[in-house]
Amino acid sequence: MAPFEIMGVVNVTPDSFSDGGRLADAAAAVRHAHRLVEEGAAIVDVGGESTRPGAAPVSVQEELRRVVGVVEGIAALGLPARISVDTMKLEVARAAVDAGASYVNDVTAFRHEPELAGLVADRGLDCCLMHMLGEPRTMQDEPRYDDVVSDVKAFLEERLAAAVAAGIPERSVHLDPGIGFGKTLEHNLELLRRLGEIAAIGRPVVLGTSRKSFIGRITGRDVGARVHGTVATCVIGFERGARVFRVHDVAPVLDGLSVAAATFGPDVR
Repeated sequence: MAPFEIMGVVNVTPDSFSDGGRLADAAAAVRHAHRLVEEGAAIVDVGGESTRPGAAPVSVQEELRRVVGVVEGIAALGLPARISVDTMKLEVARAAVDAGASYVNDVTAFRHEPELAGLVADRGLDCCLMHMLGEPRTMQDEPRYDDVVSDVKAFLEERLAAAVAAGIPERSVHLDPGIGFGKTLEHNLELLRRLGEIAAIGRPVVLGTSRKSFIGRITGRDVGARVHGTVATCVIGFERGARVFRVHDVAPVLDGLSVAAATFGPDVR
């Protein structure tokens, strides 16, 4: 079994912070997913609603229009990768699963629509539960914690217990500390420093640092030039226990993680 997995991002939104509007139609999105898998992605994550800071929600109908055809197109390729749907909406998740998705990535950790946990349980899906303070429109309005790592860990433990209570096997749950989702620069760095405390929960940790603004704050780089900073955060995260990496730039992250895995070997935390 590989020591890590890469989740490639397929944004089919006009307003995502990094690549909004670049995949203008379903065919372009499917081609992009194919390229990500060729570069080494084990999961492709299709999202039709931006969750960048300040983003406004979209309707169920619009999200369905953006997502379902893309999932169908990727599934038709028969690629050696799982298809994830990045959604908080039950109706969108159900349609995406019917179209070929087998993984649900919910940034609200089943708080927005608790019934989504039932779908995951009934259909035998894998899922990712993420920590977010507030909602995308407000999450960066002076976020505060008593202790960001302890608070995030307690939240993820509670949401894991809720998922298991809903019938989802614990083995099917991944946990994401939500880097950049209601966190300051220092909060993000503290989560990276102490990521081992999140990994100690005992479920695979998903790390989503790709091209994010805290990397820009540190490096001074624009969003399209943050690949090196992204690789650095992924290597740091791997050493501290992260095992799934949600990124836009699959090939360079794969190289960095491959070197890290070979270096740290079986004794990695």
